[in-house]
Amino acid sequence: MNRPLIISISGKGGTGKTTLTALLLKVLLHKGIDEDILVVDADPAANLPEVLGVKVEKTIGTVVEEFRKAVNDPRVAVGFSKETLLEAWIYETLVELPNYDLLVMGRGEGEGCYCYINAVLTKILSKLVTNYDIVLMDMEAGLEHISRRTDRHVNTMIIVTDPSVMGFKTAERIKELLKEVRIEVEKLYVVGNRFPKYMEKTLISWANKVGIEVAGIIPEDPKIYEYNILGKSLLELPYDSPAVRAAELIAKRIGLLR
Repeated sequence: MNRPLIISISGKGGTGKTTLTALLLKVLLHKGIDEDILVVDADPAANLPEVLGVKVEKTIGTVVEEFRKAVNDPRVAVGFSKETLLEAWIYETLVELPNYDLLVMGRGEGEGCYCYINAVLTKILSKLVTNYDIVLMDMEAGLEHISRRTDRHVNTMIIVTDPSVMGFKTAERIKELLKEVRIEVEKLYVVGNRFPKYMEKTLISWANKVGIEVAGIIPEDPKIYEYNILGKSLLELPYDSPAVRAAELIAKRIGLLR
């Protein structure tokens, strides 16, 4: 098997990372790509399953919480190391669907930092991704996943920005932080989401200035709002909707459609 194409989708909160992840998956499924696909919701908020219309019984976060409670129980894991047991429990959270698999990080009920969950996710992913041709990772908002090196196996990163100074600044900081923590992605792109026509040149000009390639622009699409408010899966969007058509162009530009 060739090295998998691992795509991380990052950016400021509310820019549309989850929407872009769903749209790219929609394009792949519509095209009937004969490749093994893994979709990872690495955001503790875990909105992706709902956007995809998938019911998830357990997440990595809930499994880690259960493990923390059970780890001192002498009846648990006789003959197994704690690490082996936790890994087995995490693999059980993988949702196997007809055309792709889904892994959801989620979050536990306990208070405190989720660094441990991220560390576990990173370790599991390093093994898991070798079984797939394409991996789409919907990352948590902001910069922490880069500091924790959750993206270290990624070869393509897409930064999603909305038409705002905060979106642009977060994208710039992500690029800087990748260098600081020595994560070397082969390709770095930016996607503008919900950009009106008259602002497209602003995005392109900014991207040229900071040295990030523009992969495309997702226009305002009323169908996205309609499906979100009705709780309908974005995978059911009509293929001629503006957002899906834009996602197809992005998929071609980043090499996702080969």
